[in-house]
Amino acid sequence: MKLGIVGLPNVGKSTLFNAITNSKAQSENYPFCTIEPNVGVVCVPDKRLDVLSKMHNSKKTVPAVIEFVDIAGLVKGASKGEGLGNKFLSNIREVDAIVHVVRCFDNENIVHVDGSVNPIRDIETINLELIFADMESVDKHIERVKKLLKGDKKYQTDLNMFEKIKAALESGRLANTVELSDDEKDIMRSVQLLTNKPVIYACNVSDSDIGGSNNYVELVEKYAMENGSEVLTICAQVEQEISELDDDEKKMFLEELGFESSGLDRLVNKCYSLLNLISYITSGEMETKAWTITKGTRAPQAAGKIHSDFERGFIRAEVVSYDALTECGSMAVAREKGLVRSEGKEYVVQDGDVVLFRFNV
Repeated sequence: MKLGIVGLPNVGKSTLFNAITNSKAQSENYPFCTIEPNVGVVCVPDKRLDVLSKMHNSKKTVPAVIEFVDIAGLVKGASKGEGLGNKFLSNIREVDAIVHVVRCFDNENIVHVDGSVNPIRDIETINLELIFADMESVDKHIERVKKLLKGDKKYQTDLNMFEKIKAALESGRLANTVELSDDEKDIMRSVQLLTNKPVIYACNVSDSDIGGSNNYVELVEKYAMENGSEVLTICAQVEQEISELDDDEKKMFLEELGFESSGLDRLVNKCYSLLNLISYITSGEMETKAWTITKGTRAPQAAGKIHSDFERGFIRAEVVSYDALTECGSMAVAREKGLVRSEGKEYVVQDGDVVLFRFNV
């Protein structure tokens, strides 16, 4: 999963990304790493892995991971190349969802690019640049589809969809607000429109507003509700401080703040939920590992996440829920109690399933 962090200058975007890049991953197999200067990988928090790893004396513990891309330079005119905008807009096309950092704090020492704090104006500034970029992309699609339509009438559905999207963009609406038929939704899956991506608005507040809200956050929450997006309140500066602590210090600091987990962990989990993702687990002496799949994935396709041979030669899946396994204390006891099920090709894998795949190629 790849997430793009966007925002205007001086909203706290870089501070949040620095918190992500300083974060200590739970597993030495996936220590936090910076793939490029503006890309980093962080683990999806999952306490179940530690429990199963201890149960099976696993040599390795491998959590699911999220890749964050710090997309800088989005200012007014980005769609026309201002602030190297074209380069950064192309980076957004490659992400699964957008984390839009919005300034929701007052600080006279940190100058706002537009001279005052106004989160809705900031959101709409960036949305407008994304809309402009999408309009250019949609125009190209319409031109291509019209040529294809001359030879095959089946492309009429494509044309109708793109014209519907264009009308919405021209009226200032995002592509993800347009109602589409099932056929049109299938077409949209292959079209990387910026305004069709799920969005989480990360309201960056001052440390005095941690755990609460303010007028700015309330405005963003109202806007997000109207536009089908998610909101997370976070203090980027505090998150950066937390990320530099060791595990014991981090735990104490969070307890003092009254939180069970850091804002970064909550952001990761919210992104996971936003994209309708779950994890199933494989666990044994060699390793305990979380595998990311979309809700509704059947067993053979889930097996294919491990290796294409697993899907191609799928025979069955031996499945036990995490809760049942941990209550029994071992796979052997779970088998004795009949809690390990043999599932076939139609089985839909559930979050927390501990699975052993049987296959033959």
